[in-house]
Amino acid sequence: MNNLDDIVKSYKELPIFIKLILAMPGIDSFSGGIYRIAKGKLLAGILWIALGWAIFWILDIISIVKYNDMVYFA
Repeated sequence: MNNLDDIVKSYKELPIFIKLILAMPGIDSFSGGIYRIAKGKLLAGILWIALGWAIFWILDIISIVKYNDMVYFA
């Protein structure tokens, strides 16, 4: 197992309230971007880092509440 797989596995094991904290505006642009890059979605990760603070964090909160994971563009 490599480091990127460890990041994805560690995120999936977090409790939902920690995932919601990581999905807050400002934090989500980095945590969501790194998570998407670790899953192999380089372009989505870069876009999330650049634009996640503006509107994409809303998608992450919705997907965490609904699916307990980041599912949009990941």
